[in-house]
Amino acid sequence: MAAPAANPFTQVRANGLAFAVDDRGPRDAPVILLVMGLGTQAIAWPEPLIDGLLAQGFRVIRYDNRDIGESTHLHATPAPHPLLYLAGAKIGLRPRIAYQLSDMADDAVALLDALGIADVHIVGASMGGMISQLVAVQHPTRVRSLTSIMSSSGARDLPGPNGDIRKRLLSRPAKTASREAKIAASVETIKLIAYPDPLRSDAEVKAMAAAAIDRGYNPMGARRQLLAIIADGSRVERLKSVTAPTLVIHGAADKLVPLACGIHTAASIPGARLEIIEKMAHDLPPGEVQHMVALIAGHAHQADAAIRQPQAAQ
Repeated sequence: MAAPAANPFTQVRANGLAFAVDDRGPRDAPVILLVMGLGTQAIAWPEPLIDGLLAQGFRVIRYDNRDIGESTHLHATPAPHPLLYLAGAKIGLRPRIAYQLSDMADDAVALLDALGIADVHIVGASMGGMISQLVAVQHPTRVRSLTSIMSSSGARDLPGPNGDIRKRLLSRPAKTASREAKIAASVETIKLIAYPDPLRSDAEVKAMAAAAIDRGYNPMGARRQLLAIIADGSRVERLKSVTAPTLVIHGAADKLVPLACGIHTAASIPGARLEIIEKMAHDLPPGEVQHMVALIAGHAHQADAAIRQPQAAQ
């Protein structure tokens, strides 16, 4: 595969916002839409994964969610501290927040409308998995298949991150922090949640962190996204209505969204298949990328074949 342009992203207007979109592959190929997680930009999708999916015959689209990267940052909207929001919720008072996860699901569909795409194989990681689940719930005719990676059903009794990771999620460098301090904090977070894959060097981790800091640093956007996750609560009842063929992928070593969350997600969606990757935590480790390409592409091809069968019989 030829290397992508230095900046493959273009701006697309949808749902009243501007989104940074990277759209590759034949226009008439089945589409895989990649949706990234909390506070994480679309550049976190590994190039070898994108190349692998393109080689499998797909058109591959990734985009920055609202409030992160090169998409619209909603600076003028509310961003109460998550602990304040949780404390208020316990006594029946919910501080106003900027948007809901359902709004972010509508963003994805609005992007499809703007790009003239009828339906997709939607693939979401972490919060992106939650958004993808809601696209399948709210817009079932737009989803050919669903792949939810290292995500959760949101059920209240599921285990959460350990104390160190929870503290990291709720903290951020000071506004006056230097670029190097921001990069160092990001590297610390990555190392805290990622699998210690020997194929990923410290230099590569630092380069990933630096690229994200330089491209679209917006910690308050990440806070607003976290509030949207908290406010969405349990999706268990909603997930019962998912009709799209569903694959759930989860890392056995995930300390941020423990494996029990992936198991419960698969159990909550009718007919969902669960794939557990032993050498994976809350990341897309280089050593497992080709395995993930095979899982995602195989699932999408199978869904497409099932769609073609009834059409051929008519």
